[in-house]
Amino acid sequence: MLKIGIILGSTREGRVSPQVGEWVQGVAEKRGDAVYEIIDIADFKLPFLGEPGGDTSGVAAWSEKVAACDGFVFIAAEYNHSITGALKNALDYLRNEWNNKAAGIVSYGSVGGARAAEHLRGILGELLVADVRVHPALSLFTDFENGTIKPKDVQTDSVNQMLDQLIPWATALKTIR
Repeated sequence: MLKIGIILGSTREGRVSPQVGEWVQGVAEKRGDAVYEIIDIADFKLPFLGEPGGDTSGVAAWSEKVAACDGFVFIAAEYNHSITGALKNALDYLRNEWNNKAAGIVSYGSVGGARAAEHLRGILGELLVADVRVHPALSLFTDFENGTIKPKDVQTDSVNQMLDQLIPWATALKTIR
């Protein structure tokens, strides 16, 4: 069975990415088409890439976790019209572990995180990750209530449509790794 990592892309205090990731995992697990695991980049405590003296003890575990996945769902918060610095740093730490895998993106922000998703697509392309077209975009104004995720039904449909694309791509790409 395929293993899909749901990567939480924010490490900020008070972040909502864990809520979004748990919601996506709940929708995904009802499908029975893959094993879905939440991967929190905050757990790996990756120092800023290239900064001298940083504790790189979490890098090996990060590498193993990403390498073990067949595909990903990135939970992308939009900060200043782009992805978080923590997600960019985590992506940059690895190269081959990402190659020839598929990804979906679930973003959130004031305009649904659309600008973050577009920036993430460019980065994923450079890492040889095939991202799928359907992109659930959660609005902080309509899909959250007092900081708690309360997505509209259309968002659940969108997650399923994204996974309908992700699973075949992940399956196909597995054959060339």
